[in-house]
Amino acid sequence: MPFPRRLLNDYETIVLDLHPHWWFFGSSVSTLLGSMFLTLMLKAQMPSGFFESAVSFLGLAAIIVSGAWVVVQLIKWRTTYFVVTSHRLIYRQGVVSRDGVEIPLERVNNVNFGQSIVERMLGVGDLLIESGGKDGQQTFSDIAQPERVQNIIHSTIQSRGISRADASAGGMSVASELERLEALRDRGTITDDEFLEQKRRLLN
Repeated sequence: MPFPRRLLNDYETIVLDLHPHWWFFGSSVSTLLGSMFLTLMLKAQMPSGFFESAVSFLGLAAIIVSGAWVVVQLIKWRTTYFVVTSHRLIYRQGVVSRDGVEIPLERVNNVNFGQSIVERMLGVGDLLIESGGKDGQQTFSDIAQPERVQNIIHSTIQSRGISRADASAGGMSVASELERLEALRDRGTITDDEFLEQKRRLLN
């Protein structure tokens, strides 16, 4: 389910629209599968009678509860969004009660990501965004390909900065802007491909 377009401003476009990584379901699905496996294993070892019936009842209850947890997680997954637009970062979650975070791109000071060895193998991790707002730092978990998302955010910020510079009468010259982009590339803030794309836009 994509992010609702009615929640965007008229001048705004979506650059990236994500739900949480499938690892979001790790705990609930593992619990469901474990309940099913344990119930079947115990039933196979129990003689017919009261204990077998008790195991069946308790196992069925565990399966129902863990299955309900999976359904709840699925609903949360479908209603959780991490969105990068041309003007801001948006994080929303919830069905009945909703929580949301919005960070204007011009207030983003730094974007970091963290991955354990397992998370790196699975392509999931956390994003830490530092901004000039009152909250200062925001951590977003279960982000798919966090390094790629980091690069997209940096690229969008740079594109917005160039657009604003072009729109202002006192903007920097093309040569100065190229020097600034080269410095960002040398520091590793933007990739070579992002540098070439921004350079092409400037020269065109």
